[in-house]
Amino acid sequence: MDPDLVLLIRAQAGVVARWQLREHGTPDSAVRTLIQARRWAVRYPGVCATVNGDLARAAELWAAVLACSRRPRLEPGVRHSPDAVLSHETAAELYGLADRPSAVIHVTVPDGRRRPVAAPGIRVHFSAHLADRRHPAQSPPRTRVEDTVLDLTQTAPDLDTAIDWLSRACGSRLTTPERLAAALRARRKVRHRRELQYALEDADDGAHNLFELRYYREVERAHGLPAGSRQIRRSLGEGTIYDDVDYGGHATVVHLDGRIHRHETRFRDMSRDNAAVVEGRDPLRYGWRDVTERPCHVAAQVALVLRRNGWAGWPRPCPRPGCLLRHIAEIA
Repeated sequence: MDPDLVLLIRAQAGVVARWQLREHGTPDSAVRTLIQARRWAVRYPGVCATVNGDLARAAELWAAVLACSRRPRLEPGVRHSPDAVLSHETAAELYGLADRPSAVIHVTVPDGRRRPVAAPGIRVHFSAHLADRRHPAQSPPRTRVEDTVLDLTQTAPDLDTAIDWLSRACGSRLTTPERLAAALRARRKVRHRRELQYALEDADDGAHNLFELRYYREVERAHGLPAGSRQIRRSLGEGTIYDDVDYGGHATVVHLDGRIHRHETRFRDMSRDNAAVVEGRDPLRYGWRDVTERPCHVAAQVALVLRRNGWAGWPRPCPRPGCLLRHIAEIA
């Protein structure tokens, strides 16, 4: 077998397309012999696995890419690359943004292409700008981080889920709000464009996940509280902790406990609260439902502690009907 072909098959996790075999001079008769001998197996039409049995995840992903790629015309001495790429939840899986492997493998192909042969477990998307959105180096081929995230915001079932994809990407340090905003501006048609722009502006201020964004927008900013510092790193004897929101000048820290929220993956224990008390700061802890369902009550409590610790300002009521702070303002 051609040494270059051996290297190609290894790079593709043991999977190869028939057109790639032909480009490297392997006759179809040799492939049929390997399949009949059960040394190789057909995974999809025109795609072979060089092992017989269950495939590793990387091999399954490569097989999906090759199954959806255009079969180029055979030209002597010419080598082609797959023109399909992994995208959406599958690309997010490869970047570490998804909590688990996607049940369906998402593949994007150039717009205008004839629809690939339907294959079980593969969902095909089309893009007129795939050449610009394809990562130039990653293997298996996939969309860039920013385009992966924006694609997911467009298929998300609701705005919260869409914003969460933005905040996950920023919080993981895989990209920045500026780069996501630039990719957003480059797209002509975007669902929830204005809301996504606002979320990226908030993320640029330091809020790194949806929970922090909701606190920042619905508790802090909506009620005129002073802007806290986000994700302040502190060293303890047993390791490092992070304070979600630190009102440094007013000896107050807010910890957001996201264990109720299914998108939150980091477990924050009581050591942060204890450390705050030891350092002479008042710790407040809120869960997902506190922030999303009772933001006015949270704002009132935070404002009370801040004022007790020296804040000279006064919170303002938000536009929500029945905002608790509207009643307090009327009494004041």
